[in-house]
Amino acid sequence: MSQVSLVERILDALPQTQCTRCGYPNCLQYAQAIANEEAAINQCPPGGAEGIVRLAAITGKAVAHLNPEHGIEAPRTLAVIDEDWCIGCTLCIDACPTDAIVGSNKRMHTVIEPYCTGCELCIPVCPVDCIALEPVDANLTGWHAWSQDLANVARARYESKTVRLARLQKEEEQRLEALANTRKADS
Repeated sequence: MSQVSLVERILDALPQTQCTRCGYPNCLQYAQAIANEEAAINQCPPGGAEGIVRLAAITGKAVAHLNPEHGIEAPRTLAVIDEDWCIGCTLCIDACPTDAIVGSNKRMHTVIEPYCTGCELCIPVCPVDCIALEPVDANLTGWHAWSQDLANVARARYESKTVRLARLQKEEEQRLEALANTRKADS
């Protein structure tokens, strides 16, 4: 099996929350680390025990308990913003890996529930502590609380945001370069 297809199979077995709890900045980099034998298969709390079993089947590694250094298996949650307290700082929008939070500067923000992965990345950046996590189903954890369809949507939204941010960064660099060239020509 090629390294690319191994990475892709591992990536498909991850729930795509992009939560960074595994110690990597995104699910793709964690999948690459597993494929390169640089990371263990038991570092994904959102995938839980079922996720570890899936990764073991793909990699041939032994099933292990979830490494508690990365968190615990827990019910899937969704972020909820207390709109009475939200100051519209946009920090949560920037932190959300799947663009599940919408709003504008100095305006109330809200969470688009079907797109929230429960990654918790919005919680620590909120300066007024107006974001809470609510369980989707307190009895379901890991892949039992998730689905491949939800993972596919989360992955597509994450990839879309990544492409958009790269495009905006390039446009800003081009704008600054043009401005510098204009100033140079004027002097």
